[in-house]
Amino acid sequence: MKIMNKRIAFTFLMAIAMGTVGLAQKQQVDPAVPGFGAIDPMPESVYRPDPSLEYKIVVDVVAGGEADERNSALWNLARMLNLHVEAGVPQENLHVVAVIHGGATATVLNNEAYQAAKGTDNPNLEMMQALHDAGVQFYVCGQSLNRQNWPHESVQDIVTVAFSALTTLTEHQLKGYALLTFR
Repeated sequence: MKIMNKRIAFTFLMAIAMGTVGLAQKQQVDPAVPGFGAIDPMPESVYRPDPSLEYKIVVDVVAGGEADERNSALWNLARMLNLHVEAGVPQENLHVVAVIHGGATATVLNNEAYQAAKGTDNPNLEMMQALHDAGVQFYVCGQSLNRQNWPHESVQDIVTVAFSALTTLTEHQLKGYALLTFR
């Protein structure tokens, strides 16, 4: 009985050790948006995105977060880009638009406006620049800006003020963009 328990314990410990070693060897990558939204490569996956397609995606970014934390929806946006590129989709085949409104509106404020409103630096600036460099177009809802009393001049230069999030989202969908909502 003791020998059987030792074998079970040994087998269990070996499985843990092998699993731990396997996890340590997997390294996340961020090919489209360096430094943000790292993903697991998954070379063993069978179903992958079709690299010959043009991907037109409009992302509804509606939720913010704590003042001193990065917006998790933008992090997921970086993950989405990294996933497509790592799976073999050429970056030039990704046409991504982020429409920011509601609780996420402060995300697009320049650092001075963000500091005045939140009392801290805007933690999203570097990530948004990396997303922009990867080809993401940013729009912020002008209605949300007005309702939250932020002047349009307080928005980062890489963000376009749109008439509204609702009209921007519907227009892009009518142009064939797939809608994703990140919170």
